[in-house]
Amino acid sequence: MSKLEIAGLAMAIVEDGKITFAKGYGETTSGSGDLVSADTVFRWASVSKGVAAHVLVDMARKGKLKLDTPASDLAPTLKLPPSDTKVDITHLLSHQIGIVRNAYDDKIEGGMGAKEIRFMLEGLPYQCAPTTCHTYQNVAYDAASEIVQTLTGLPYKSVVQTEVFDRFGMSTASVSYEGLLQSKSWAKPHGRKRELIDSVKPTYYRVPAAAGVNSSIKDLARWMVAQMEDEFPGAVSESEKRQAALQTPLIRTRREQRYINRRFGQMTNAHYGMGFRVYNYKGHKVVGHRGGVEGYRSLILLDPEKRSGIAVMWNSPHYQPTGLQFEFMDQLYGLPKQDWLKLDEES
Repeated sequence: MSKLEIAGLAMAIVEDGKITFAKGYGETTSGSGDLVSADTVFRWASVSKGVAAHVLVDMARKGKLKLDTPASDLAPTLKLPPSDTKVDITHLLSHQIGIVRNAYDDKIEGGMGAKEIRFMLEGLPYQCAPTTCHTYQNVAYDAASEIVQTLTGLPYKSVVQTEVFDRFGMSTASVSYEGLLQSKSWAKPHGRKRELIDSVKPTYYRVPAAAGVNSSIKDLARWMVAQMEDEFPGAVSESEKRQAALQTPLIRTRREQRYINRRFGQMTNAHYGMGFRVYNYKGHKVVGHRGGVEGYRSLILLDPEKRSGIAVMWNSPHYQPTGLQFEFMDQLYGLPKQDWLKLDEES
């Protein structure tokens, strides 16, 4: 952290379904003396996508929703280009709608509302036929929050509070800009040289299903535990069925595989499930996600069979801390140590 000029970082470890380590490092604001703890709140950014998928798959398990329903039937503002192919909720949650990746993120960053932007998507060309390739989305993915609101008649953040945060004991978690600012302790965003960014931008909170969750590292670890297999082998519980649905590889993520090959290597067979990325790491199925918005980064990576994983959040834009996930996995599998952090490389 000193070498990279990272202001603050928090990390948690889960082993055999239990949180065995949770600790903060550095400061919430550089030079303030206000130390990061395991209860300090950071932004999840795109790790939030798993929450939206979790809620919708849970609703499907309870018979309140069919995942093969056309997404636009329940999200009227989702206007996609004309096509004979039905884009259903599963396709939406696995980024298989076919339009150019990160469509209109610039308009979200410019201050426009998500529903307004979704009306504009039908003017875009398809990059591939719908359901045939993975093109990562934020504005379109947030149609998931609209689907939740349509089905429940409640704000998305209220449903997530009840069905996820309260259920899993995530007392510091929220889905809003206000939720971050009202936290007892929260990490402020910083740049590459530990310089404080003046303010948190509310832009990506306008796509809450895609990037709206905040919490402490302990609560991110609690969320991760919820995505692991139940304690009782052979049981076919509702949570196991939900986990299987979320973590089934649905579409190959070639761009992600190129990124992994370039930065770290070792992880292969990169796919996307619903709200989660799925890989093979040295013969083991691992599941996770990364996230990033201005001044914040986050990640989770877990082995669902071993019910073990790592969660990390930091308030700087550096990529090297992502190496911590491989440090952990190598220890979990008893593999030789490698220098995954690569601190001697140019940032």
